[in-house]
Amino acid sequence: MNKTDFLLGLKLQRGIGYVKLLRIAKELDVDKVNQAWIDRVDLPQELKSAIIKACCDEKTAKMCQQIKQQCRVISFFDDEYPECLRQIYRPPLILFARGNIELLKKDIITIVGSRLATHYSQKVIEKLVPNIVASGKVIASGLAKGVDTMAHIATLENDGATIAVVGNGLNHYYPVQNQLLQKRIEKRGLILSEYLPDTIAKPYRFPERNRILAGISQGVVVTEAKAKSGSLITANLALQENRDVYAIPGPITSALSEGPNRLIESGAIPVVDYRLDEKETFDKEDKNTLFSS
Repeated sequence: MNKTDFLLGLKLQRGIGYVKLLRIAKELDVDKVNQAWIDRVDLPQELKSAIIKACCDEKTAKMCQQIKQQCRVISFFDDEYPECLRQIYRPPLILFARGNIELLKKDIITIVGSRLATHYSQKVIEKLVPNIVASGKVIASGLAKGVDTMAHIATLENDGATIAVVGNGLNHYYPVQNQLLQKRIEKRGLILSEYLPDTIAKPYRFPERNRILAGISQGVVVTEAKAKSGSLITANLALQENRDVYAIPGPITSALSEGPNRLIESGAIPVVDYRLDEKETFDKEDKNTLFSS
């Protein structure tokens, strides 16, 4: 059994979450999972039992086959897995994809912001996105309401490539009103998730999803966002992984400008001409003080 099929089988086992899956994956020093490896691997009996079930259980094998018919399964050990994602803290060990996985090999810019974004974000995105597309970069976002939706639609309308990293399984649509948009992205871009296809959306899954958005990108752009928001979490994760962080400045009278303005104050690159200038963002002192308050 190859390592990707094995990890998928493990992910289906009850009680095997990320930490246990990672512990087993660290022992995978073989190209193929076979009985000889199972016999010699030094792990607790609970994990050994899960390993045996992942390899030998007929019901698990049938479920794995059904999943592989629904989407592409990519593991940490596959060539298709993005190299920059391998380098992050807690990289996903399994990814589920629908669409063009070749986009993961290209330069990616992530755009994030408030679900309650105003017309200001819409106007900025409409002018910013064509320049990013023209530079040959892929635009990623999280398929949420507001800025995410604006970014995906603007990319498609400018004949660009877009990746949606979702906080649920690929068989679900969240929010429901983005069902048609998700299907469009499946055909013209890529939908990506670390969750089994039938996994429903839960609030805690969106912060988990944000590390993937930061991890696959060369830079993260933050537009309207409150000081405490998922967008700022994504920016912080991008900073920790040495990605460029860009921010759209906004009026100080708006609570939705508080997040990006605070980023700029701390050293983020301000976007002032609808282009992303590539330069050093945060110095070492800024990295230690950002988000500390």
